[in-house]
Amino acid sequence: MNEFVLGIDFGSNSARALIIDLDSGMEYGSAACTYPGGVQGIYHDPNDANLARQNPLSYITGMEKCVKETIEQANLKSDFKAANIIGIGIDATASTPVPVDENLSPLASLAEFSDNLNAYAWMWKDHTSINEAEKITSEAQKQHPEYLAKCGGSYSSEWFWSKVWHCLSIDPKVFNAAYTWLDFPDFIPVVLGGINDISQVKVGICAAGHKSLYCEEWGGLPSNDFLNSLSPELSELKKHLYTKAYPSDTVAAKLCPVWAKKFGLPVGIPIAAGIIDAHSGAVGAGVGKGRMVKVLGTSSCDILAEPTHGQIPDIPGICGIVNGSVLPGSLGIEAGQSAVGDIFNWFVSKVCDSDHKLFAKLTDEASKLVPGESGLLALDWQNGNRNILCDQQLTGLIMGMTLHTTQAEIYCALLEATAFGAKKIIDRLEEYGIVIKEIICCGGIAEKDPLLMQIYADILGRKLLISDSDQCCAYGAAIFASVIAGKYKNTEEAQAKLCRFKDKIYIPNATAQEAYNKLYKLYSELHDSFGTGLHSELMKKLIEIKKY
Repeated sequence: MNEFVLGIDFGSNSARALIIDLDSGMEYGSAACTYPGGVQGIYHDPNDANLARQNPLSYITGMEKCVKETIEQANLKSDFKAANIIGIGIDATASTPVPVDENLSPLASLAEFSDNLNAYAWMWKDHTSINEAEKITSEAQKQHPEYLAKCGGSYSSEWFWSKVWHCLSIDPKVFNAAYTWLDFPDFIPVVLGGINDISQVKVGICAAGHKSLYCEEWGGLPSNDFLNSLSPELSELKKHLYTKAYPSDTVAAKLCPVWAKKFGLPVGIPIAAGIIDAHSGAVGAGVGKGRMVKVLGTSSCDILAEPTHGQIPDIPGICGIVNGSVLPGSLGIEAGQSAVGDIFNWFVSKVCDSDHKLFAKLTDEASKLVPGESGLLALDWQNGNRNILCDQQLTGLIMGMTLHTTQAEIYCALLEATAFGAKKIIDRLEEYGIVIKEIICCGGIAEKDPLLMQIYADILGRKLLISDSDQCCAYGAAIFASVIAGKYKNTEEAQAKLCRFKDKIYIPNATAQEAYNKLYKLYSELHDSFGTGLHSELMKKLIEIKKY
């Protein structure tokens, strides 16, 4: 009798579901559904480019549709039975905190808040809380530098505490109406489990550790004294949060009768503790010691997992080092870039005022360029710099344009910029003794953009493998589902059985690599000058002028 698991992935714009057979690892069904509302599920403010919110009810709508379609697809196979799904895994973007009431229902579901974007989910790429993030960093430097040591040296406006504090600043009505806030990866198990009591919630260590300053070394979440020094209301909020967080090989909930009926599944299927989408993608791609996974999508995440018995120093400029956040029993290391695919989409849609059909033309023309031919160099900071500078007020830059510069040349320079930014992260990791023997890429870009993959191979100077699944995040969630269901004794055993790679491997071109090494030196000068050196305040001064 075949046994199956269901992985549900909540990305930036859509929910995706995947059913895999646990003996073969074959995908029996998959489907995706864009979140309804907004622009591709995201609500913006034309007066504030930093704002990005989502209606949490659209997560539920998208999930129901894609899971049903996935099960319908799997039902076409003669050896599939929905009753034989034995586990469910969940991943989602983070930090994307959702304000909820005492029954853990989203405030957005209440009539008085249904149109209030501050009562929606604060999407991971919402940067409205830059000032709060800077204050958290400043106070932590004075009071608890150990907090910052685990997250690269500064706290981000992408993360939990800065966002909820900003909500208090701009909309105390919403903040006071929220009994607590659930990060997106924890919100979904609560929904599927029918949980309405905060004491029954099992929070995932991944979002807690990487985004909320949770660490068992200092007793969990930040101290009451520290939070009180920021705002007494934050210290009060902590009472309604959690005292312990769990790795994703932990059962967080069991499928409640309501959702079992909606999906046509048995009641009581175990649901794994939620994990951040990129980290789940890394698990699905086969992350392990010496093996980095690059999750390439709207943004990028670089994920590693190092055994806990090794000595790993705190690494300045790296998002976080959290025990159990990727593989249980290993130290999860996260770094990344705030925008990759978003930069390319920005250029095509906003600058070129075109649609996705233009990508093919730009790719064809850019592929004919040799490194350095355009005379252009760009900084990949259109959505700030996540690592290694950890500064969300940095902005994009393109240098070297003339009256002869073409769209394809600019597009190519932007592709190269993201690869140079990726190399900066790898250089920092290796500087602190992290050994990277192999790089595996996954995500939509890795699947669909051979030009970018070759540029990455040439600039990084390494061969790049591609994960076999085009639903790598959902696949990783499914791997955790197989572990909590008891099919495999641990995550590594499940990975060894289920993870596969495509035949296509990208090998560095020696000639291109030599040229890119010269360009990288120039990129580094530009990076350091505008990031920390002589010109480091120019971008921020422009932002100040823009405000007025």
